[in-house]
Amino acid sequence: MDVKSFIKAARLRTLPLSVSGIVLGSFLAINYCDFNFTIFILAVLTTIGFQVLSNFANDYGDGIKGTDTIREGEARMVSSGKITPKQMKNAMIITTIITLIIAVLLIYVAFGKENFGYSILFFVLGIASIVAAIKYTVGNSAYGYSGFGDIFVFLFFGLVSVVGSYFLFTKDVNFVIFLPAISVGLLSTAVLNLNNMRDRINDKNANKNTLVVKIGAALAKKYHYFLILTSLVISLIFICLTFKNYFQFLFLIAYIPLVKHLIFVKNNSQENLLDGELKKVALSTFLYAILLGIGQIL
Repeated sequence: MDVKSFIKAARLRTLPLSVSGIVLGSFLAINYCDFNFTIFILAVLTTIGFQVLSNFANDYGDGIKGTDTIREGEARMVSSGKITPKQMKNAMIITTIITLIIAVLLIYVAFGKENFGYSILFFVLGIASIVAAIKYTVGNSAYGYSGFGDIFVFLFFGLVSVVGSYFLFTKDVNFVIFLPAISVGLLSTAVLNLNNMRDRINDKNANKNTLVVKIGAALAKKYHYFLILTSLVISLIFICLTFKNYFQFLFLIAYIPLVKHLIFVKNNSQENLLDGELKKVALSTFLYAILLGIGQIL
């Protein structure tokens, strides 16, 4: 077994984006004087587990369907033959088991025996996250092949990640928290949209009907502008509703590279060149989560 191939299949560059919601939800909990370092670490590890599982499943699903035969960006391990479908399936099973164990520990530490109802709710959310991670590209009804990937990324990377992690600490729901959760969800969806814009032609040829394939390149660009600019507007609304001091506007620094990115997307006509922009948007989202969170506790 080639360990390096599995590390490549895990796509470590996607991990900062996956934990952005957890980081922001944790900062917001600190703002309300509720924080537990053990919960934070377990939440981050659980989220990383879900992300690695999703990446393995994506590599496996696209690999066996032939979608990754010709593609831009990083080479995929199953389609390249460096990992067999059986090996990848085994890796998915092992990752699922490890992630579930960590998730159960997280739930126990967060809720103990006193909040059994909350424990059941979060266990169901954990199972739903695993199913969503696998079903993105695996199976005949893979939602990534039907244009619904954007919805699931928005829900799980945004709402579930931010509001869920906030609830783990506070055992409460403050509805204003949904605003930054929506912003993170929109930025995370922008990363997926950018990925799908890059792969549009190959996906179309492989009958992978992402939203970009369905609406076309021109509308996909406008949709991309909408995702990033709407996340900015909603963040500003959140600051206005929770305003304490001007440190809360620190998050605007994260939008500097994002504005430059939008200009690049507007002027770009070669979809393969979008690959280099993926890291920029993902890391900007991570920076956004950190700076918005810091601004809330200063």
